[in-house]
Amino acid sequence: MADILNIGDEQLSSRLFLGTAAYPSLEILRGSIEVSKPSLITVSLRRESASGTGQDFWNIIKEFNIPVLPNTAGCYSAKEAVTTAEMAREIFNTNRIKLEVIGDDYTLQPDPYELLIATEKLIAKGFEVYPYMSDDLVLAQRLVDLGCNILMPWGAPIGSGRGLNNVYALKQLRARFPDKILVVDAGLGAPSHAARAMELGYDACLLNTAVAKAGDPALMAKGFAGAIKAGRDAYLAGIIDKQEHATPSTPLLDKPFWHQKTPLTANRSTVKKLDRIIATQMVK
Repeated sequence: MADILNIGDEQLSSRLFLGTAAYPSLEILRGSIEVSKPSLITVSLRRESASGTGQDFWNIIKEFNIPVLPNTAGCYSAKEAVTTAEMAREIFNTNRIKLEVIGDDYTLQPDPYELLIATEKLIAKGFEVYPYMSDDLVLAQRLVDLGCNILMPWGAPIGSGRGLNNVYALKQLRARFPDKILVVDAGLGAPSHAARAMELGYDACLLNTAVAKAGDPALMAKGFAGAIKAGRDAYLAGIIDKQEHATPSTPLLDKPFWHQKTPLTANRSTVKKLDRIIATQMVK
């Protein structure tokens, strides 16, 4: 049975969301989308195109007929983000918006105060807000209280490739909001990072830099798609608990006598005799 992710009226068969910025060329972008088959493609109105802006980029996006998730990347205030979101809705004809309001230039950490203001205004305007946020539990609760059904906590700072900096916090979010859609957004660098996020029970991963800046972006995109599926399968299957000791995978009904431990009181001549008998039986 297909593992479908339901977001609003959308039924998504893939749990990979892929960004479209900073690829070496439009052809490499096309190839990355083609092999990874993401269910959402993120696009920013302030996007820095790989080879200049133009109709060619939009033609590639339309070619795949994959739902677009516009974002407000590059915004530093709620007012700026709301204006950008309204423009995106007109251009892309969708109410969904990935809301980014940056609060720090060095870490690109989201501004929690401006994020909450922008979220409240956009939800009042009928938007389905996908908030890019830190892994703060209180912030997550405030966003849910405002009406967010989707939360997008970072794994690490944007573009850092560090993976999951705070697994404990991500686990807390998953446990606190079991009925909300949680997407790890930002900071992933290797497919193993995405697999780990999915093993924690997250619903999807959104990435861009890890693919766009890879030596072979298309191959890396394919690797991430496979890792996300593997992590999801593992979560659904039920991962065994960690143990402090070894547990044999094949139970033993009995042991050959020579595998039994020799008592510490046995004398050496007896042990040597046993060894000779064993050797003789093995030769026969």
